[in-house]
Amino acid sequence: MEAARKLKTYEDLLDLPEDVHAELHAGEIVAQPGSLPQHGRVQRSVGRFIGGPYDDDTDGPDGWWILPEVDVRFSRHDVTRPDLAGWRRARLPSPEDVRPIDVVPDWICEVLSPSNARHDRVFKARLYAQHGVPYYWLIDPAERTLEAYVLKDSQWLRAGAWDDTEVARVPPFEAVELPIGKLFFPRPPT
Repeated sequence: MEAARKLKTYEDLLDLPEDVHAELHAGEIVAQPGSLPQHGRVQRSVGRFIGGPYDDDTDGPDGWWILPEVDVRFSRHDVTRPDLAGWRRARLPSPEDVRPIDVVPDWICEVLSPSNARHDRVFKARLYAQHGVPYYWLIDPAERTLEAYVLKDSQWLRAGAWDDTEVARVPPFEAVELPIGKLFFPRPPT
């Protein structure tokens, strides 16, 4: 008879070496490889275009916190580290010293890579919908696209998809024009 498997918790993540990037999915620790430069470029660019106006401490629209790679606990056995997550400040007044954050984000953005695309599109999309994340973005550096989803009746509805030739107003950040092509490294000269 096989022994019952012990589901892991956030405390188990804390026992890992600090340089290990890992998440907790349904009680299993999932280690992830370091990201490629194109991934970091997208993450930084979205943070700049969206975080600049929305996470401005003086006069940004709506008052948001836009944070890269923070631990978010959805349940005792589900902790993810989204590439970017955003909270309206009214719901998360001060995240400075909070780890993990137990407040469900108002927006999550994942940058796809060959090693995580399926997981971000299936497992994380389901998890985020189950916990009521209202907005979910998937950015694909290889395809140079952004897909945006809005949660309605516990289902993701596609709000739109844009490629690197477009400028878009993407929910929930419609007050800002987002030049999709500037999220990525420039195309090599032809």
